[in-house]
Amino acid sequence: MERIDIPLEDFTAQPLNLFSKQWMLLCAGDFAKNKFNMMTIGWGSFGTMWKKPFAQVVVRPGRYTYEFMEKYDDFTLTAFPPQYRDALNICGSKSGRDIDKVKETGLTPIASSKVKAPGFDQAELIIECKKMYDADFKPKHFLDSDISKNYPQKDYHRIYYGEIMAVSGTAIYQQNFGKMDIETGNWKLEVGDWKIQTGNWKLSRDDFRPES
Repeated sequence: MERIDIPLEDFTAQPLNLFSKQWMLLCAGDFAKNKFNMMTIGWGSFGTMWKKPFAQVVVRPGRYTYEFMEKYDDFTLTAFPPQYRDALNICGSKSGRDIDKVKETGLTPIASSKVKAPGFDQAELIIECKKMYDADFKPKHFLDSDISKNYPQKDYHRIYYGEIMAVSGTAIYQQNFGKMDIETGNWKLEVGDWKIQTGNWKLSRDDFRPES
């Protein structure tokens, strides 16, 4: 899939939708050594902490990906179009100890620009992160009694904060892909080769520019 590099200050996303509905793929390891594993996650967050942009994820100690999160210093988060839902189901329900997830899903790992963990070619969003904090959840700190219901086996997550080092994605993840010019009141939209501009409006792609 075609993606563009997105400056961190321009990155925009809907975390509730990405994690809870669309799901994300967490991957840790070393692409160059072909040593990595990925798992589908539905819990996490983005924000700013210690003056740095972060992505936060949680992993239970029984998951195979936990071993990679502990061994390596970085990880990636990727989001996919709806047609890859089956692939995400596989990555969330089966263990890399038992199957080759790349072979089973047909997903294509690719080198990241800033971290060792791979992204995936089919992804519409790739977030590269370097670990900067981890800690285990402790039930004595659960202030909402409903939280404990998520841990009938007492397998409490380890939480990881990763500094966001790079983001690439489609134009919908770039905050300024549509801009309003305050001085003129004109609105400009640029997506790939297409450019749309209001005011003596202009629609263009290559040399195709009907005007009025």
